[in-house]
Amino acid sequence: MKAILSHLFEYKVLTKQQSKEILIGISSGKYSNSEIAAFLTIYAMRSITVEELEGFRDAMLEMCLAVDLSAYDPIDVCGTGGDGKDTFNISTLSCFVVAGAGQHVAKHGNHGVSSLCGSSTVLEYLGAKFTNDKSILEKQIAEAGVCFLHAPLFHPAMKNVAPVRRELGVKTFFNMLGPMTNPVSPKKQLVGVFSLELARLFAYLYQQTDKQFLVLHALDGYDEVSLTGAFKIITAHTEQVLTPSHLGLNTLRAEELSGGETVQASAQIFMNVLNNEATPAQMQAVLANAGLALHCANPSMSLLDSVAMARESIENKKALASFKKLVSI
Repeated sequence: MKAILSHLFEYKVLTKQQSKEILIGISSGKYSNSEIAAFLTIYAMRSITVEELEGFRDAMLEMCLAVDLSAYDPIDVCGTGGDGKDTFNISTLSCFVVAGAGQHVAKHGNHGVSSLCGSSTVLEYLGAKFTNDKSILEKQIAEAGVCFLHAPLFHPAMKNVAPVRRELGVKTFFNMLGPMTNPVSPKKQLVGVFSLELARLFAYLYQQTDKQFLVLHALDGYDEVSLTGAFKIITAHTEQVLTPSHLGLNTLRAEELSGGETVQASAQIFMNVLNNEATPAQMQAVLANAGLALHCANPSMSLLDSVAMARESIENKKALASFKKLVSI
């Protein structure tokens, strides 16, 4: 690792193969926590290249416990996290809204590292049990319309990294890898990212695959559609800047999206949305992201129709039923 760090300290970059080998080395316990921390910190201070991100992604996918749910043609609705905005669990809620609207979802998530309450945190608090048993995951997606893939159960090799990430408490390149390393490898994916530079990286890498994707970034820094201003969406065929009005929704204030000071507060907001009892701002933020996910899954449907379908999923309590079913399984 000393040679690798010296190489990177000189502002040099790694090849795709080097990146892959280093991540496999980290995962297999080849390096100390101090060496891993130094390595992660370098990427917190400089941009990651396409080749480096590809290498890290390939290593993660090679070591992960893959699950075939292709028969359900699921979408993943996932943000990179790491935007430092401490919003409530918008993308996790969107998954149940999308499932309630009839589109299967395979959601990849984890406990928060750079935020108080990640998707795994709020779901566990509300009674969900995590598993990597394929038969249970299939039952979830068949009956609830959504299954949840708790990242550590599918990426056991990452156990050497987890304590370092927790201690650092800041975003690392593992935030970037989350959406790219879903063990189901869904063919449909909505990804929210925390920077415009990363949006372009993701779009470039996804264009090399057969994925039907939509990468989004709010221009004021959110890794989801915050409705606090304009946002960019990139698909295989288009790149456009949209405003809340394009979705038929209002412009919101940042403080209206707060996730609360505790996990309990986050969980309360979560259930308020599903019970159609949330504030107008909370409801609209979820509708925006769920609507874009439905549009990603079915691009022939207009943005306004996609948002209307998301609204119906909440108002008819289909999203709530999906959530309850997942927890019961």
